[in-house]
Amino acid sequence: MNIREEFEKREKGFISPFGCLSAESRGRMKKEDTCPIRTAFQVDRDRIVYSNAFRRLKYKTQVFLSPLGDEYRTRLTHTIEVSEIARTIARAMRLNEDLTEAIALAHDLGHTPFGHGGEIILKEIYSPDFSHNKQSLRVVDVLENNGQGLNLTHEVRDGILKHAKGYGKIIPDDPNEQAVTIEGNVVRIADIMAYLNHDLDDAIRSGVISRSQVPDSCVKILGHTHSERANSMIKDLVFSTTVRGDNLCLQMSDEVYSAMNELRQFLYENVYRSPRVHGEFVKAKKILSELYTSCLENEKMFQRELKTMQMESCNHDNQPNERIVCDFIASMTDRYALDLYSRIFFPSPQF
Repeated sequence: MNIREEFEKREKGFISPFGCLSAESRGRMKKEDTCPIRTAFQVDRDRIVYSNAFRRLKYKTQVFLSPLGDEYRTRLTHTIEVSEIARTIARAMRLNEDLTEAIALAHDLGHTPFGHGGEIILKEIYSPDFSHNKQSLRVVDVLENNGQGLNLTHEVRDGILKHAKGYGKIIPDDPNEQAVTIEGNVVRIADIMAYLNHDLDDAIRSGVISRSQVPDSCVKILGHTHSERANSMIKDLVFSTTVRGDNLCLQMSDEVYSAMNELRQFLYENVYRSPRVHGEFVKAKKILSELYTSCLENEKMFQRELKTMQMESCNHDNQPNERIVCDFIASMTDRYALDLYSRIFFPSPQF
């Protein structure tokens, strides 16, 4: 029995009957030899962390575009916070932490530059069906590893696809919106717990809102600080979750669930749709729209930039140019998009 097999045997002793055992994964799209040391989900986590898309997250917007302050969240720090919250919940519920962590680390790999403003413009100019969760799955299935993809397990891929909620319910009622594993559903909830907390922090730090504007009911129920709010949400989920028949039903108390929804509504109205934040997104949409058109019209330039981004093999599945340009735009970091826009559209001094 090798190290992986010994660990898989131990998992059966400490993982809840509702958790996903590593040895019972539905497998990968392409069969491959198993690792003698790491479980399937540990392998997935490592592949994600070493991917180009994961490294790019450090220069992608969370809410505030290309922030100059060192303390503002980026898409990478958001991902790490989601992972920490999700792992805490998974450990408390005796779920598979490795699976939970892998889904959390990969959930935003396909997110566009300039946050959701980038996602909106690609919906408008490429396809209404574009979404960052679908793009994240495309990243791990097709774009990474020189066009070969990361060949992740079914459970991780499903969790990536099902994590997004838009402005839908925090805990969905529709089974089709739920992940096939409890771990995947935990990541979905951890995602919103993370951004409610850190987006509020960053909005106050930036001066977009003041601390006194935060609804009193949210402060009273969730707490005054990031730590208090996170603890309130996590503990409420863990202690409110119940077993119904053969299912573990993730749920929260009405009080905390309502406070989270109220805080989310407050952020949408006062931060995400604020004139200051929205004005920057309008600029970002113009930049990405013009870059998209330029890449379609200038093949030589586009091929050169694909090599710079190490994406020259991303057309291995013979997709139309619009699909490849969309992949390229979605993969950009904020600063890469700004630099490319400057090189294409700004005059260069010749003398």
